[in-house]
Amino acid sequence: MAGVGDIRAFTDVVDGDPMAPLEHLRAIRETLPETNERPSHGAPSFFYRDKKCFLMFMDNHHDDGRLAIWCAAPEGAQELLVAADPELFFRPPYVGHRGWLGVMLHGDVDWDEVSGIVEDAYDVVVSGTRTRRRRD
Repeated sequence: MAGVGDIRAFTDVVDGDPMAPLEHLRAIRETLPETNERPSHGAPSFFYRDKKCFLMFMDNHHDDGRLAIWCAAPEGAQELLVAADPELFFRPPYVGHRGWLGVMLHGDVDWDEVSGIVEDAYDVVVSGTRTRRRRD
């Protein structure tokens, strides 16, 4: 598929299927209204109303050795999560200064947790603010 990053770097990611994490992310995105996927800066990226990016799928970006997502995050979430688990979370280059969160997709991925993070990223972009939406 055109626009999908260099997936060759992580051939043993999920049951030998390097596309599995991206397929999980696509399934999550499909549940969010008015979203689409298109390449941005060479990476598969998710947008709200085809204008506001809320997530980028990064495969070995500039040979950093990471399979990860970079996503919008509620205010304070990046600092809290990176401090709590720096093996899983990181401050991504280029967008980290805006509060975006990096999430590793290596090993046993907790897809329920990732789903919540993706939903939060979507909420941040949709609301135009970094304040978390209440879930009742």
